[in-house]
Amino acid sequence: MEKRVIRISELASTPKKPGILPVSPATVWRWVREGKFVAPFKLGPSTTVWDADKVNAWLALQAAMGR
Repeated sequence: MEKRVIRISELASTPKKPGILPVSPATVWRWVREGKFVAPFKLGPSTTVWDADKVNAWLALQAAMGR
């Protein structure tokens, strides 16, 4: 089975492009440091990604909690 991954450019929003989350890249990284968001993993020395299934599960949990 193929694992789908999400890069920060798809995940976070910027002034020129909306992302999956309505927050900046800095907020995503802060949430990761604080343990509030799914931890990413490295595909290579300069490529960090998130597991799409884990991100979707996190989003579903947030929706269920009314956030």
